[in-house]
Amino acid sequence: MNSIDIMMEEHKYICRMLKVVRKVCWRILKGEEPCFEDFYKIIDFIKNYADAHHHGKEEKFLFQAMTDHLGELGSKLVRNGMLVEHDLGRLYIKELTEALERVKNGDEESKLDVLANAISYTHLLERHIAKEDEVVYTFGMRQLPNEILEQVHHQSAQFEKEAQLKEIQNNYIGLLKELEGKYLD
Repeated sequence: MNSIDIMMEEHKYICRMLKVVRKVCWRILKGEEPCFEDFYKIIDFIKNYADAHHHGKEEKFLFQAMTDHLGELGSKLVRNGMLVEHDLGRLYIKELTEALERVKNGDEESKLDVLANAISYTHLLERHIAKEDEVVYTFGMRQLPNEILEQVHHQSAQFEKEAQLKEIQNNYIGLLKELEGKYLD
C-alpha cells in the first residue's frame, strides 16, 4: 500500500471518531452530564492519532513535497488550504479542552463552548477529509514526479515503522472501537 492509500484509510478511522464526537455532544444537548474521561480519550485520539500521526505524515512528507515541487499552485493549496485547516482544527481542540476544564470546575455555561468547539471540529474535518481524498491527494499523485512520490512513500513507510513500535494504530483503533461501542448504536 502506498502512503496516500494509508492516509485515506486513516481518514476512515478519523471519520468514525467524528461520529462518536457528534453522539457525545448529542447526549449533552439532551441533558446528560459530559463524561470527562471519554472526552479526554477523544482528545487523545485527535491529538495523537489524527494530528500527530496522520497530519504529521501529511505535513512532513506529502505536503512538503507538494510545496517544494508543484510551484505556486501546489504551495497555495497546501499553505492556504490544508495547513490553515490543520491549525484551525488544533484551535478547536485547544478551546474544547479549556471549555471541558471550565465545566469540570462548575461553569455550566461553558457546556456551550464544549458543544460549539467539538461540533465545529467535526464539520471542519469532514470537509477537510473530503477535499484531501477527492482533490489534494489526487492532485499530488498526478502532478508529483514519480521519484518524489516514491520518496514520500519511503518516508511515510519509515514513519509507520516507528509508529508500529509504539503500537499507534492498534492502540487508537482499539480506543475508537471502545468509544463506538459505548456511543453508537
